[in-house]
Amino acid sequence: MNYIKNIKDLREDNDLTQQQVAEYLGTSQTMYARYERGANELPIHHLIKLCELYHVSSDYILGIK
Repeated sequence: MNYIKNIKDLREDNDLTQQQVAEYLGTSQTMYARYERGANELPIHHLIKLCELYHVSSDYILGIK
């Protein structure tokens, strides 16, 4: 579950709030916070949107080398 740390680090590196990312994804801040805590798994369609938002590959977010 490397992606948990990666999505939080990417958000903070881009000076975004959880609310801003949640709005971009079309979800609530509460649900996005659950992704960052690992309480819920990140859906594929949100992974794709995060890749587009941060201009990174899914391998990068998932921690695949």
